[in-house]
Formats: sequence, structure tokens, C-alpha cells
Amino acid sequence: MQKTVYEDFKYHLQDTGRIYVGCKYTFQELTEVEDLLFKFRIVMERYVMPDADPEDTLETHLYYLPEKSPAVKVYRQLKARVKVNLIQEKKGIFGKGKRAYVTRVMPVEELVKIPPGKKEEQGLVVQELSVSKLAVASL
Repeated sequence: MQKTVYEDFKYHLQDTGRIYVGCKYTFQELTEVEDLLFKFRIVMERYVMPDADPEDTLETHLYYLPEKSPAVKVYRQLKARVKVNLIQEKKGIFGKGKRAYVTRVMPVEELVKIPPGKKEEQGLVVQELSVSKLAVASL
């Protein structure tokens, strides 16, 4: 039997102002990606990984990140935002409500304020982490 690896959300992109990283990377894989900005990898390795298991994905780390964690301060310094999908009630033309997934971009501080029970209730899925290049360079 052939084992397939799910790698749809293992990506990294850069534009002039931000770095975008897919949340299916484990921390170990994240530090080994050669194409990713070196300083970003070092910041993740030195300041975020001590609080996390190297086998954790970025998605589970951000999903269960406690509000009092030192990693939240690091993400604040990096001006980090996360792209999430969540289920919301959308009202139609005739007043009939329909549940659908909505994509939102929010700061990490806003994500950690939501308790895990409410995240499960909303069907929240973390897709992507984006950080400011200027903030990474200033650390």
C-alpha cells in the first residue's frame, strides 16, 4: 500500500511586505525549509519552539495557544495574522438562514482570546500564518 502525504497547506509565499506560511508544517519541517526567510526560521526556532513540540503543526500550536504564553508576545512583535475558516450563519434574501464557511484574517491576539470550546463550536480551522517582513528584520 502506498502512503500519500497531505501537503496542500504546506507552502510559503512572500510579497514585498509579508511572509505567508501554510499551517500544515510541523515546527521541525519549518526550520528545515531552505527557501523560507532565514531570520524568520531563527525567530521561530529560538522564541516559539521552546514552548512547542517539534512534531506539532503550526495549526495545532495556534489553535491551542494559551493567552498567557510568551509566544503570543513574539507573534505580536512579528505583527502576525492568521487566516481562518469558520462556520457562520448567512441570511438569504427571504430571511432563511444558511450555514457556510467564511474566511477571515485576524491578529493572533484575537485568535487566542477565543476559548477552545467556542472554536470547536464555530468549526474554526487555521489555514495560514502571515508575518511582517519589517517586523522580522527588526528582531
